[in-house]
Amino acid sequence: MILSEDFEIYVSMPKRNLTLQQSILIKECNKLSIQFITADSEVKRVEKIYNEAFDIIIVGNVGKLNNLVNDKTIAIMVYHGIGLKQSYYKDTNSRINIRAVESAARFDELKNDGHQNLLLTGYTKLDRLFTIPDKEIYSVKKNLQLDNSKKTVLYAPSFYPSSVEKISTQLPLISQYYNIIIKLHGFSWEQKRYEYQSILFTKMAKENQNIYLVPNEQFDIIPFYRIADLLVSDISSTMFEYLPLNRPIIQAECYTLRLKHRIFPYRFWKRLDLKRWEDVDFVYKISNPENLFSRIYYALDNLEEMTTFREKASQYYLYKNDGGASRRLIKGLKDYK
Repeated sequence: MILSEDFEIYVSMPKRNLTLQQSILIKECNKLSIQFITADSEVKRVEKIYNEAFDIIIVGNVGKLNNLVNDKTIAIMVYHGIGLKQSYYKDTNSRINIRAVESAARFDELKNDGHQNLLLTGYTKLDRLFTIPDKEIYSVKKNLQLDNSKKTVLYAPSFYPSSVEKISTQLPLISQYYNIIIKLHGFSWEQKRYEYQSILFTKMAKENQNIYLVPNEQFDIIPFYRIADLLVSDISSTMFEYLPLNRPIIQAECYTLRLKHRIFPYRFWKRLDLKRWEDVDFVYKISNPENLFSRIYYALDNLEEMTTFREKASQYYLYKNDGGASRRLIKGLKDYK
């Protein structure tokens, strides 16, 4: 499993009752000849990783980190999302040796809050946005069988709080004028609480010619960023990830909240990074789902209107958009003392 002259790479994920996500990941690891680590139970999986005594462990959240690493392991955190939730700041651990940070502004903020061992890399997830081959984009687009006479809208909502219930009512009408690609969060397929979302859109895609639901197995959203002329989202990281393309973004601020958050709204708002929410000035915001169609039409007819805002936001939230974030992370790892 030697993938380079420097590293031998293994992959693992938590053992859950639902195995769909694990099956998808194992399939991708097999394609790359990467060994996947699993076990009969989560306890045994954690023990197996600990006993392997890896030199380096990279995690997307701190979770069970302390049970995975030994004293000599270099623990690296590459955060899995950069959206509007407070978890970004709370998900930390003194055992982390290197924490990759996606922007200079966030780097300074974390440093001022007393966080150590920060490494300014850029957002590693987006490297493929700049390096993905055109032939792959062409292949994905061909498989979708898009109507080439229509512009393409990508709808990529979060699982919660989500705009799904309210925005979904508008999509059949909008699909008469635009191609609509729907890319759901994995939880919308795999968690009982959110499964209604994938059920809803599966039915909708069957009934509407120009609505395309991306299967859960196609987990990589990057090709769909490249295909879409406009993004619609809510509080998802996708709003920030789409910025380097400098194409219109619509933020749907029309959510369906759980009963407890309707009764005690402060419990909902405390989960969010309200400062970052207020600073988002590079999107068209709608609170009424019935305004979505007219906003899409306007945004696509006035592509230059928010160009400067998107360019500034891309530099502010994402550091260098050059496809080199992973290289900077590896360099930081090699330089780590």
